[in-house]
Amino acid sequence: MDFSLIGVLFMFCFNVELALASDTCQVLSCGNQEIRFPFRIKGRQPQNCGYPGFDLVCTDSNETLIELHDSLNFSVNKIDYRKQTIELSYPHNGCFPRLLHSLKLSASPFNFNMKADDYYGDYYFFNCSALERDYMEGYFIQCLSTSASSIYAIPSSSKIEYLPLSFCTKMFNVSSVPRIFVIEDAHLHLKWSEPDCGHCESKGNRCSWNRTKNEFSCLDNHKGPSTALVTTGSVLGSFFLILLTGAIYYIYDTCIIQKEKEAIIEKFLEDYRAQKPTRYSYAEIKRITNNFGDKLGEGAYGTVFKGSISKEFTVAVKMLNNSQGNGEEFVNEVGIIGKIHHVNIVRLVGFCADGFRRALIYEFLPNSSLQKFINSPDNKQNFLGWKKLQEIALGVAKGIEYLHQGCDQRILHFDIKPQNVLLDHNFTPKICDFGLAKLCSKDQSVVSMTAARGTLGYIAPEVFSRNFGNVSYKSDVYSYGMMLLETIGGKKITEDVEENSSHIYYPEWIHNLLEEKEEMRIHIEDEGDAKIAKQLATVGLWCIQWHAVDRPSMQTVLQMLEGDQDTLPIPPNPFASTGPSRKYSKIGVPARQIIQDLEVIQELD
Repeated sequence: MDFSLIGVLFMFCFNVELALASDTCQVLSCGNQEIRFPFRIKGRQPQNCGYPGFDLVCTDSNETLIELHDSLNFSVNKIDYRKQTIELSYPHNGCFPRLLHSLKLSASPFNFNMKADDYYGDYYFFNCSALERDYMEGYFIQCLSTSASSIYAIPSSSKIEYLPLSFCTKMFNVSSVPRIFVIEDAHLHLKWSEPDCGHCESKGNRCSWNRTKNEFSCLDNHKGPSTALVTTGSVLGSFFLILLTGAIYYIYDTCIIQKEKEAIIEKFLEDYRAQKPTRYSYAEIKRITNNFGDKLGEGAYGTVFKGSISKEFTVAVKMLNNSQGNGEEFVNEVGIIGKIHHVNIVRLVGFCADGFRRALIYEFLPNSSLQKFINSPDNKQNFLGWKKLQEIALGVAKGIEYLHQGCDQRILHFDIKPQNVLLDHNFTPKICDFGLAKLCSKDQSVVSMTAARGTLGYIAPEVFSRNFGNVSYKSDVYSYGMMLLETIGGKKITEDVEENSSHIYYPEWIHNLLEEKEEMRIHIEDEGDAKIAKQLATVGLWCIQWHAVDRPSMQTVLQMLEGDQDTLPIPPNPFASTGPSRKYSKIGVPARQIIQDLEVIQELD
């Protein structure tokens, strides 16, 4: 009963606060516009009645105005709270193209709301003194032109060699603007995504800011009683609830749980909507990265910087080298990662394609890559423990299996390695770097390739040469197997083996230990860890079989990792072709002999 009393008193305080907030933030009107959350009228309502960036001004003539950027005030024609759209017009001069070069929506909470048949484009504005108005490569801007000059908007994709430059002068250029706002003297149609009150408005209710819970609330959209009546009713209702039986309290508690479940679903839908990649300009990239002030690393294809889209959302921005490749990596990343969402695939937040400048924006993962935490099982500072390594191996396998079977088309990564497995704050693995990936049909068993791709040490034999068979999704399985073997031992173990066993190839050394049923020479503290290490080694050896037909699919790999460790059979020796099985203490095969042999194999025509 004490717990019930506490809950009732909380509801009482909440109702009083809600009643006071409702009276303070009541719905107002300006002209024919209904003003409510997330908008507020400056000077008439406190700041908590609206959301930042949604301040309106109601003039003496009952005209509703909103300031978007640098004192650019627009008249509000219509607000659709359910669709979260707003229609604006420029009150003093209806020529909207005149404002395009100075309008910066990135500083506001709004984005362009395009029609279904419209598209973004980059345009150059030219002032031409002598040019026919039927010039086919550009759009004639009536409201900017005069009797002495004609103003044209030329798409950046158009050829301008026929433009008489002796009679034309460039005025300015604009980027990522809907075509409709260039060719027509149209109203400005904008939309907002935050705060997301569409689901609340669709129920006939309205949003409000709850200061007690510090979150949004969905309120009944009707004229309620006065504060005094609400307060009195809350007090009487509180005493009535105290007298309720335990059964009624149980029903009440059940309703709260149901509402929490609904809130979780709504939050998921909001997050899912936010996962669609956004296009950013180069100026916005500089703002996000604080003028590229925090460098995280540098690779062959570009440099990675840390940045922030908001105070709560940190990102990693990869600026691609313009000199590397023909843009294939950029197209692959945006075209592939931008369409898939999986807990073990890194999330692409946005991208930039501003002239020759290209950038990819990912979610920021604070724990770097898997490479940082392997190779040192005796280093307590970096070693994650065998249980966590097993969870990471399982997560990576789920990510690859999703790429192979979970999408409309099969996605082959071709560069699975520890450096391309990032870890979030909970050490959940996320596969990244799809620059070498290829798409193919699920019923296509063979993939055509013009050249080998990947990282030495992780590339499947058939990717080097057709002598070993055709390239397929089993090539990713091979790379995953090599990653597993490096995870359980890596370079530190390889160095130890080279000192004691005359440069034996590390995977073969692991196979010999398993075949002879000897303990793996890795730092293991208890029997449970030993079973995990043996399981990962066995699965890794199955994955690196020379012939693709002998390797398991990723679905089978998942079954191996999630199944009984003691029932896993030892795979055939993938190195039997190099000679009979040899004891690790007597072998003199040079290290990396097999990889060196593969490097000189020529691909057949």
